[in-house]
Parts: sequence; structure tokens; C-alpha cells
Amino acid sequence: MVIKNFFKFQPRINNGLISFNIKNKTTKAVTDFYGIEPFPNYSKNEDIRSLLEKGNKNDLSRQLKEFIGLNKSFVEVGSGTSQLSNYLAAGTNNKIFALDPTETSLRLGHNFAVKNNIKNVYFVNADIFEDVLMDETFDFVWSSGVLHHTDDPYRGFKIIQKSLKVNGYMFIGLYNRYGRFRTFVRQKLYKIFGKKLIMILDPYLRSLDKDSSQKKIESWIRDQYEHPVEKSHTFDEVLNWFDENNIEFINSIPSINASGTSLYFDQNTNGRGSKTSRIIAQIKMIFGNLGAEGGLFIMIGKKIKN
Repeated sequence: MVIKNFFKFQPRINNGLISFNIKNKTTKAVTDFYGIEPFPNYSKNEDIRSLLEKGNKNDLSRQLKEFIGLNKSFVEVGSGTSQLSNYLAAGTNNKIFALDPTETSLRLGHNFAVKNNIKNVYFVNADIFEDVLMDETFDFVWSSGVLHHTDDPYRGFKIIQKSLKVNGYMFIGLYNRYGRFRTFVRQKLYKIFGKKLIMILDPYLRSLDKDSSQKKIESWIRDQYEHPVEKSHTFDEVLNWFDENNIEFINSIPSINASGTSLYFDQNTNGRGSKTSRIIAQIKMIFGNLGAEGGLFIMIGKKIKN
């Protein structure tokens, strides 16, 4: 494969990574942050078998892999340690790109791929705002848990959506302004009482098994409670992003309306619902698993012609 066909500029190869210069000050601050404790970290003795088992147990990742099929191109923008990219590449002939500005995180993903003989995933050390991806090149663009850690999330969205082909699918995951309420409260308590109380109050940390590495625990705490750049967003805000960039809304997690389906790539029968139903759906996040684990929501869209 000629990797230069996927990029606007000529990259350099840095010990297996496809690398571009990173100039943005906020991005550099975030890379310094994640360079200490990459997120999400791999579990002890993680291998391809355990990664596939974990991915197959998750409804979204399993359905996504089935939906992608074969011989497609996929980019995970803000891949961190690239666990999703490695999962999607394993056992397929798809071209999977994992893009992240933090070299330390990418190294973990790259080393895992090399160790487990995953050859169709390519690791790109680059900043979203440098706009390095070729326009209308990818069948799928995924960016979850990323844009809300930048100084201009909408600008980042506009840049990455350009790389999506017409009729391609986009997945955007962001902290929800309503659904993250429990984390907002815990963040305040963390500043006062520190780690010990959070180990008791945080549902995700309580759910980890005894074999979880200390690095995995530390990476979660830093990501949720110490991050230097964090914003939150609403359903309506992202719907406006979609409308302004010719992205047709397909579905959301949680469902944007009461008639939602767990088949994530089916068009919701009642579309976007009403403004009231969208507010109710976001408030309900506070009391469910999504709110317990940080209040992340995902919007799924399909690029249409201008």
C-alpha cells in the first residue's frame, strides 16, 4: 500500500510511526499530559485474544466491526493507545489508521500490533489541526473522547470530516453537558479529598478486577480528574455541526429519542425527536451507566452530497 495516498503532506517514518510536526500549543500540553500515563492503558498480559474478547463483548465495537466489513478504509482520530484500531484491524483486510499526537500512546498500540502480528494498522503521530489527511479518502472516520480536549472542538470536527468519503460514516464521541454532571461533582471532591475517596466513588474504578494494572488505574484518574483541557457539549450542538457540514444524522448513544434502537447503524425511525426529548435523554444519562462512567455520548452520521 502506498501510504502517501492518504496524506496531504509527505510524512517521515519514525521507528514504525508515520510522523508529522506538531505545532499547536494546546495539543502539545495534552500530549505532555498523556505522555505520563497513556490512556486508555492496556491490561496486564493483554494479547490479541483478550483484545478480541473484550471488543466482541461491547455491542458498539462488535457491530462496528461487522458493519465495516472488508476492504474498507478507517481512521481513528485521537486513537490514544489504539486499542479500537487494533481490534478493528485484527482478522480483516481493512486499512486501519490510528492517529494521535502523543507518541508515547501510539508506541503502546504499535508495539501491541507488532507483537501480535497485526499488519494492516498504521500509526500516525499527528495533530488534528495540522489537517494532514487527504480529503474524501476514508470510508469511516471515528473520533471519540478527543475533540473536547482541544481548544476549538468545532474547528477540529470541520477538519476531520473533510477526510470522509461521500456516503461514508462518521462517529463523534464527546462529553455531554448534562450527562457528565456526576463526574463534575467527583472532580470537585477529588480536588479536596484526593485519590482515596475517588477510588470509592468512581463506578469505573470500582468495576476493575484485581488484576488491573496500577498504570490503568492512574491513567483513568488522570484523564477524568486532572486533564488540563476539557469541554462539554450537547446533542443539539453536534446536530448543528452535522447540518453545517452535510452529515446526515443516523443514530446516537444514548438514543436521541424514546424510539431508539440498539442496532446502531439503523436510521432512527423518528429521526431526531423533539428538543424536549433530546433534553430528557441527556438528563437521563446522569442516572445511568453512561453518566457513571464520564457522560460520553456518541453521534453517528453519514456524509451526503452537497
